[in-house]
Amino acid sequence: MLKFWKKKQEAGSGEQEKAQEPDASGIQIAAADIPADEASEPERVVAPDSTPPAPKKTWRERLAGSVLNRDIRTLFARKPKLDDALLDELETVLIGADVGVAASTELVEALRRRMHKREFADADALLAALRADLIALLQPVAQALRIDTNKRPFVLLMVGVNGVGKTTTIGKLARRFQRDGHSVLLAAGDTFRAAAVEQLKTWGERNQVAVIAQGSGADSASVIFDALQSARSKNIDVLIADTAGRLHTQSGLMDELAKIRRVLGKLDAEAPHEALLVIDGTTGQNAVNQVRQFRAAIGVSGLVVTKLDGSAKGGVVFALAREFGLPIRYVGLGETAEDLREFDPAAFVDALLPESLGLRAEG
Repeated sequence: MLKFWKKKQEAGSGEQEKAQEPDASGIQIAAADIPADEASEPERVVAPDSTPPAPKKTWRERLAGSVLNRDIRTLFARKPKLDDALLDELETVLIGADVGVAASTELVEALRRRMHKREFADADALLAALRADLIALLQPVAQALRIDTNKRPFVLLMVGVNGVGKTTTIGKLARRFQRDGHSVLLAAGDTFRAAAVEQLKTWGERNQVAVIAQGSGADSASVIFDALQSARSKNIDVLIADTAGRLHTQSGLMDELAKIRRVLGKLDAEAPHEALLVIDGTTGQNAVNQVRQFRAAIGVSGLVVTKLDGSAKGGVVFALAREFGLPIRYVGLGETAEDLREFDPAAFVDALLPESLGLRAEG
């Protein structure tokens, strides 16, 4: 009996050592491991690895599996005849790769007019013109995010539906900002999903960044408001606030986002200084609907397009650029922190539509 009581006492002591210590305001700022909660569909968090990092993969290596890359290669590799039939096939390829009907039609009709004027010697010349037109479409939205040091803390509000990689993106952004010499604080505003707070704490622990959090079900606006107060008192450079990711068709989420903006405005009339919408590059034209809904609710000022490596069609980036003209701040080309890259239109188009179909350049 004595031995049992002693073991129980030792176990209880261990649990107390693992308990999170609240700060003076009662807000938790510690990190914890992610629980195995399949019902909450947690995002994948890659465990830290002590092995040397692998060489950074090129844009072309990351985007080689895209539908647009594959179908363009198939179309032009057979050296097709330069005629209207080729342009009709090209339009089908672009639409199938999620470039969108409007953007695809505009691109192809512009090429058709030039072809009828005999501006192209062959199909390869047409492909070169298409590459140039696609880069020109993306150039206006290639605007990197720059932290305004006169706005301290610079408040970055992260929004997006579940499963797009929002929490992972937050962790990568925190590391990027730290590398640039900024101090960072995270706010666990996604109080709707059971594991979301714990996931963010894990990323905070990995990057040695404090996380302001409350319990599951807490008011998201209250959590982010407390985080902004803490960031101001500690003279933090950047506050990154997570938000719930329920479906964009649910009005409750949009009302919550609007409330967050109103509450932040009580402390800083300009906050959030950036509302960054994370879009999954594999969702196709549904991404257009998401941008439309979130922009109406929170005033989206920038986009992050994730999961473009692998099976993503890739064309949705062009559709978003044409439809909204919103800055594309970053694209996700893999799981490592280095794979969250500032958007480079020339590198992106070159990876999807190589200048020479047989070329395997470093890119």
